[in-house]
Order: sequence, then structure tokens, then C-alpha cells
Amino acid sequence: MRKIIDLRSDTVTKPTPAMRRAMAEAEVGDDVFGEDPTVNKLQEYAAQLFGREAALFVPSGTMGNQIAIKVHTQPGDEVIVEEASHIFNSEMAMMSAFAGVLPRPIPSERGFLRWEQIERAIRPNVYYYAQTRLICLENTHNLKGGGVYPLEWAREIVENAHQRGLAVHLDGARIFNAALATGRSVKEITEGFDSVMFCLSKGLGAPAGSMLVGSREFIEKARRVRKMLGGGMRQVGVLAAAGLYALEHHVARLAEDHKNAQLLAEALQEIPEVHLEPVETNIVIFELSTIPAEKLIDELKQRDILALAIGPRRIRLVTHLDVSREDVLYAAQAIREILKQ
Repeated sequence: MRKIIDLRSDTVTKPTPAMRRAMAEAEVGDDVFGEDPTVNKLQEYAAQLFGREAALFVPSGTMGNQIAIKVHTQPGDEVIVEEASHIFNSEMAMMSAFAGVLPRPIPSERGFLRWEQIERAIRPNVYYYAQTRLICLENTHNLKGGGVYPLEWAREIVENAHQRGLAVHLDGARIFNAALATGRSVKEITEGFDSVMFCLSKGLGAPAGSMLVGSREFIEKARRVRKMLGGGMRQVGVLAAAGLYALEHHVARLAEDHKNAQLLAEALQEIPEVHLEPVETNIVIFELSTIPAEKLIDELKQRDILALAIGPRRIRLVTHLDVSREDVLYAAQAIREILKQ
């Protein structure tokens, strides 16, 4: 039986044998009581990595983002987001349903807002306007091809937002990819953000879980909101152990995913029917000029390759620890052959 090459997302990664052993051997306790030693160790380690006072283990990235929005805002407030951001498009309008706030989406060319754009969108202090309270940024940007937020742009936004009394949250689901691409630490590229969410279950390869980091006061409030959402997971050290293993062993290997994404992009670049977007990390996005995306995806599936349509003719491919150099070359050749037909 031929191997299935799953390029739909880096969320499809499976725990490695060593990670499974760490999970099986994890010391556990009741995390709702704050007594799971493995969860506590993971939280302390994450806070240290990001230079923050505290961290909180949550079931998913969406929950982490929505907890942050709830903590930073009051019902009736407005939240500035980038138009193609995950928070705005892929989290079930939860900021409105749960936090009672209104998103204010701003379009951008590559998914990265500048302070000038944000400043124009901040509501004036008029009593019948929803008041701007929070800005949410995304790094790397999922639907914009895994692009890395320019550090100076992000810092300018954080500094000016704080001068205006606004909080800034970072959806850093793939922040370690951004750090690797820039050669900087996650502490450095997230400095100043009031809160950061990052995923353990994408390129880092854990089976589940994400982290929130911030001040001690923010995390204490976040813990209460997590409980409101049903995120108290009791003896969850078995999952925290996977996250801890991922942070200790899988960060540096993200470089392999970036190399494979570049290799895939170089091969696709030679196909006339493919219009490739810039590739910076582990996400490859391209548009087809001749056939619908679903047609190519169906043909690829016949060859045991899985891909994801993100538009009528737009396709996303994501490299990860279960995808090899040989796999991406095979996928590129399959795409070439299908489009020739």
C-alpha cells in the first residue's frame, strides 16, 4: 500500500514514537485544581520561552484566541482584525457570540496591517460608537501563504496601540515558524504583545493543545474564561507531555519543513498553469489558470496525495514532520502530469 501524502495542513501530524513514550510516562494530577505537574511544567517552560510571567494550556488555538479576546474586552467593544485573518474567518464568529464584541476587518495586501491603517480605523470617543479596545495580529499568516509579520511593523503597532490605551493580541499559531524564518527568538518577535497564543498541534507535532502567554493577571483571568468554555481538562498531563516534548525537540526541525516547502515551490514554479504566491515558511499557496481547484484535488487523491482548496482555483499545501523531500517532489510531479492532461 502506497503512503498517503497529506499536504492539507500541518495539523495532520501524528505523535512520534518518542512523543508517545513521553505521554505514556507523564506524571498527572487534576489540572482544574492546579495539581497536574506536567501541565505546570509546560506552562512554566512556555512562559520562560516567551519572557512572560505566566502561561495557560488550552485545548485549541481557537479557544486560546477567544479567551484572550474575552479577557481584553467588554461586550459592545470593537476589535480590529486583518480581513483574511484566522480569528475573523475561521473561528465561527465566536468573538461576537461569546465575547459580545464586533470585529472591524481591514484588508491588506499580504495579511500585514500597518499602524497608519489601524489608526484610521480606531473609533473616535463618541458615546454612540462601539469603542475600539483590541487589535489582533497573526504571525505567520495562514491564508496569506505563511508570511512572516515584519518585526518593525508589529512593534510600531504595539507601541502606538499602548499609547492609545489599546491592547494587542497575537494569534501566533505558527510563531515558531516565524522565529525560525527570521533567525530571532519567539521572545524577541512577540515582545510587547499583551497576550500571545501559539499552537503545539501544528508544525510542532503534538496531537492537541495550544498555549496562552501573558502577564500573571491576564492568565488568571484567562483561566476563569477557559473554565467557562469547558476547557478544564483534569488529568491532562498526558497531552501536556506531548507539548513539552514538542517544544524541547521539534522546534529546530521546522527548518526541514521550510526547505521542503521551498523545494515544492521551486518545482511548481516551472508549471505554466500554476501561479505561485511567495513562500516564506511551510505553507505553499497557488492559483490555477486552467481547471477548478476541486478538480485537481480529486485527481491528486487518486494518486494518494491530499490537498486543500481555499478558493475556486486556489490551493494550499503545507509541509510538516510527516512529509519528506521525496513526498513533495512526487506531489509536484503529480500536479505537473495532471495539468498536462
